[in-house]
Amino acid sequence: MNPFDTFLINPILNLLLIFLKILQTVGVPQALGLSIILLTAVVRLAIWPLTATQLRSSQKMAALKPHIDRIKDEHGHDKTRHQQELSKLYKEHGVNPLAGCLPLLLQLPVFFALYQVLFKVVDFGREDFLTNINNKIYFPVFHLDKIPDTRFLIFDLSAKPNQWQTAGVLILLIPVITGVLQFIQSKMLAPQTSPAKVQKKETESKDKKESMEDSLASVQSQMILIMPAMIAFFSYGFPVGLSLYWNTFTIVGIFQQYVIAGPGALSKYLPKKWQKQSLTKI
Repeated sequence: MNPFDTFLINPILNLLLIFLKILQTVGVPQALGLSIILLTAVVRLAIWPLTATQLRSSQKMAALKPHIDRIKDEHGHDKTRHQQELSKLYKEHGVNPLAGCLPLLLQLPVFFALYQVLFKVVDFGREDFLTNINNKIYFPVFHLDKIPDTRFLIFDLSAKPNQWQTAGVLILLIPVITGVLQFIQSKMLAPQTSPAKVQKKETESKDKKESMEDSLASVQSQMILIMPAMIAFFSYGFPVGLSLYWNTFTIVGIFQQYVIAGPGALSKYLPKKWQKQSLTKI
């Protein structure tokens, strides 16, 4: 058997079915949709330490950027000295450049496994759906004897927004909500303010550098709009159950971002009582 299935997909699938059976047993309506929300929130909270490490590292690196730029201007021609000065800077401020990447890489298999689980669960059209699911369940007590109720709120979890002609025009709200939530999270991930510039000894390439920085800032600003639009487009062709997973994941992520690192660039749109400084000062 595929190790990825054995150690990630099947355990997550079993956890989902446990939630489903518990909710069905106590008579909670629309149990499948609630189970998806519970599962997604539990997984997202379980990887909270990794997310916190990633966000804090990104904050510190953003705050160090002016110092990194100064070192590049002063010692960029000497690779050895450049690396030495960077290592000294990171050591002084307790920053590990890999701390922001490694947690993200460790999270990716979990994200992919969760997606695969939800994709299997909302694939109700297959004739062998129940057999395929039950063969992966560890304990017979959690086996499904019939396809679970696929309704959640006013939507069918197996329906797709691109089927709005038959599913109803209100289903088009799903990709819109998905895009808006993703935009909020993307905005929060952007720095609240630009770090103060550090005085540089050499100014010959100042104009060229500022032009490059303006271009990078412009690209970053565009990506804040492009990424949510792309994810909303994907949501248009995915089953509602997958969008429910993604939106729950995003909502918990927004909460994590606010608690750990603040609202970022979203701060200026919030009431004063909800604002807090989100940029680490170095």
